[in-house]
Amino acid sequence: MDFTPFARNHFLSRLPQQVRYIDHADAVQQGELVWLVERAALTEVGRRHDFSSVRTYGDFASRVPLCRYEDIRPQVMRMINGERDVLWPGRTMNFAQSSGTSGGKSKYIPVTADSLRRNHYQGASDVMSHYMNINPATRIFSGKALILGGSYANELQLPRGVEVGDLSATLIKYMNPMANLFRIPSKRVALMADWSQKLPLLVEASMNANITNLSGVPSWFLTLIKEVLRRKGATSLHEVWPNLEVFFHGGIDFSFYRSQYESLCDMSRMHFLDTYNASEGFFAVQSDWGSEAMLLLLDVGVFYEFIPLSEVEAEQPRALPVWEVEAGETYELVITACNGLWRYRVGDTVTVHQTHPVKITIAGRTASYINAFGEELMVHNADHAITVASQATGAQVRDYTAAPVFASGHSRGRHQWLVEFDVPPRDLRQFINAVDQSLKEVNSDYEAKRQGDIFLDPPTVVPLEKGTFERWLASTGRLGGQRKVPRLSNDRRIADALLLMNQAAREE
Repeated sequence: MDFTPFARNHFLSRLPQQVRYIDHADAVQQGELVWLVERAALTEVGRRHDFSSVRTYGDFASRVPLCRYEDIRPQVMRMINGERDVLWPGRTMNFAQSSGTSGGKSKYIPVTADSLRRNHYQGASDVMSHYMNINPATRIFSGKALILGGSYANELQLPRGVEVGDLSATLIKYMNPMANLFRIPSKRVALMADWSQKLPLLVEASMNANITNLSGVPSWFLTLIKEVLRRKGATSLHEVWPNLEVFFHGGIDFSFYRSQYESLCDMSRMHFLDTYNASEGFFAVQSDWGSEAMLLLLDVGVFYEFIPLSEVEAEQPRALPVWEVEAGETYELVITACNGLWRYRVGDTVTVHQTHPVKITIAGRTASYINAFGEELMVHNADHAITVASQATGAQVRDYTAAPVFASGHSRGRHQWLVEFDVPPRDLRQFINAVDQSLKEVNSDYEAKRQGDIFLDPPTVVPLEKGTFERWLASTGRLGGQRKVPRLSNDRRIADALLLMNQAAREE
C-alpha cells in the first residue's frame, strides 16, 4: 500500500512557514535567538553572560565570545559526567562523537532533547517536505528507507544512562515509532558497532526489500550497494529495487561520487538530494532541482553567524548575522543552537549563492586544507579537481587524501595525492595532470605557486591498494557509517601512515 497521499499534506504544510525566509530572515533569526537565550538564562553559561538582560543581537554578540571546541571541552565533559544546567537546561544524556578531532581527541557534541525535537528531526522532516514539493510524482511511502547509520561505540567510561556515539545512532534510537515502519534495517542491526558483522546483515535486510529511498554518506553507501549488486547478480540498483527514487545524501561533497551512482542507477527514475546535516545540527537542504545550493533552515533552533573568509585567522574576527551576508562570498559558519553551543565555530566554510532566501553550499573545512606553500588549497577545490580528472580518464575514485611533500635540498615542494581507485584511470599521468590543471583554473594562489614550476613542483599520485583507507580508519577507531577520511592535511601524519599500510598490504 502507498501511504504517500496520506503523508503529503502533513509534509507540504511546512512550506508556507518557510516563505518568511525570503523577506524576513532577520525577524525569523532574531526570534530564534530570543528563544535560545531565554531558554538558557538560568544555566551556567546564561548566568555568566547575563542572558536575562539580552534584548538584541548586539547585546548577545558583545557579551558572548566566539569559541571552538577546545574552549568548551571542560564544560562538555562535566555534562557527560552528569552535571546539569551547564551549557543547556537540565541534564544531557546523549552526545555525538564527531568524526573531526581536536588536540588528538574526539569531539563530543551535546544532543539535547530540544535539539532532537526542534532541529535534527525537524530538519529531516524538512528534507521530506522539499522533496515531495519538487517531485510531485513521488511514491516514497510505498516502500521503505534504507538508512545507513553508526553506533554508540566510543572510548569513554560513561555514567549510567549516558550514551556517546555517532549522531545517527541517537537519531535511530529515539525515532518516532511510526517512522520505524518505513525504514530498514532493524534497530539491532543499525546500531551494531562491528562492521564486519554489520555489513552482511545490512545486505540481507535490504537485498529483497522494497526500497524507495536511501539516506547516508555516499562513500559508505557504495560499499553496501556494490555488495547488494554482487549478491543479486545485478548491474543496476533498479534491477534490485525497482521503486528506488531518491538518495538523500550528506556528509561529504557528492560531486565526485555522482558519476559512480549514476552508473549504478536508471537515471530516468533516480534523484539525488543534498543535505547539510552535521553532528552540530541540521542546517540546510536542497530545495529545487535547478541548483545544488541548499536552503538555510532559519527556524530550527539555530542562530547563524558568518565570519568572512579574510578574517578567519584574525585574533578577533568579525561575525555577521544572516541578514548581512552577501551572495558570492564564502564564510566560516558560526552557530548558536539548542544543543548548548554558543557562538560556536563549526569548522566548515560555506559559500552563499543567494540571499532571498539564503542558499548555501559547503566550501570545505577550515581545518582541512593545504597551505604549506601559500597555495590556500581548500577541499572544494580538491573535490572538483578529482571529479574533473576522473571524467577525463574514465577513473572512479573510492577515496583520496592529499598532503604536502616539503622541499629538500634536491627538490621543490609539491603535493602528493594518495588515491584509492575503484576503476583506475586509463593513464595515471593524465589523471594527475588533469588534477593539476583543474586546481590552476579554480585557485589563483595555487596557479601562482605552480607558475613555471618555480615555487611548487607538479603534484604526484600514489594509487593505494583497495581497503587501505578502511584499514587506516579502523586503526584510528574511526571506522563507521559516518566517519570520513580527511581530504587535505597541512602535514604528513596521515599520508605517511597510509603509505606504511599500503606498503605492508603490497608485501603480504
